[in-house]
Amino acid sequence: MTGYRLLACLGLPLLLGAGAAAPDLVLPVACKLGRNCAIQNYVDRDPSPAASDFRCGSRTYDKHSGIDFRLVSMAEQRRGVAVLAAADGKVLRVRDGVADISVREAGKAGIANMECGNGLVIGHAGGLETQYCHMAKGSIAVKPGQAVKAGAPIGKVGLSGNTEYPHLHFTVRLNGKVVEPFAVGAQPGRCDGGRSLWSPSAGLAGAYKAGEVLNAGFSTGPMTMPAVQENGSDQPRPTRSAPALVAFVQAIGLKGRDVQKLVLTAPDGSVLAENRAAPLDRDKAQWLSFTGKKRRGAAWPAGRYQAHYTVLRGGKAVIDRRFDLLLK
Repeated sequence: MTGYRLLACLGLPLLLGAGAAAPDLVLPVACKLGRNCAIQNYVDRDPSPAASDFRCGSRTYDKHSGIDFRLVSMAEQRRGVAVLAAADGKVLRVRDGVADISVREAGKAGIANMECGNGLVIGHAGGLETQYCHMAKGSIAVKPGQAVKAGAPIGKVGLSGNTEYPHLHFTVRLNGKVVEPFAVGAQPGRCDGGRSLWSPSAGLAGAYKAGEVLNAGFSTGPMTMPAVQENGSDQPRPTRSAPALVAFVQAIGLKGRDVQKLVLTAPDGSVLAENRAAPLDRDKAQWLSFTGKKRRGAAWPAGRYQAHYTVLRGGKAVIDRRFDLLLK
């Protein structure tokens, strides 16, 4: 989120100042992209009121100053996901004690001047700083002045400050200026160039996606966004006696005019249900699609039920996801 005021970034080596080498960055959160987390937003590189990420895409919003590593659900957050120091350094500033509550409940006034929520800043070699926001209340495990090593746990992902879902907002600064760690030094208006600060061990090469699925699965009835945000793909699992069989997808990073289709097929290959949505009227940070059918017989036929979700953008597929359910 924007407007952070936590008293207030980094990887060939980057030579700064009097020849000091900046360290490469490791993944700052102990999660697996595509499994229990995803990148929701990137840094806004457009100085105008419009917004553009480092790939000239829309995976950002105006004045967004960091990378948002989003957990797939509140249930995942409650299990405890560690925030990690992105590089060797020294803790400069810390804030804790902000409640883990969505800004939709707390209100903007309730988090004024605390938009970062619980968080901290670490100083690194070469004039680099990393900032970690929205951490869980009471989870911060370091103090100002403390030396930390890359990959060391420094707290946990939370829901504090200006956020509606559990995530780590990670900001990188070079000599006090926000930089995009995926493309440091890229020329304004360019959709490529610059240099990534991420270490190969971070596993972020090729991480950028034009749009992606955050959660997908099956349930026994119609889905709601609150239910998916609470438990992700872990919904009541249908059995052969389930009153309904529903396939659902929560997608992020969709654009206006995207065309979505979700098709559920029976074990014999016949179409059981489908959702062909109208083109989106505008960009959507997240979107929930589902389709299904009520049970009419004594039980659902045994076998493998398959769901196929596609998103077409300009006639080309930007998301193509298949998942299935075996009923015995």
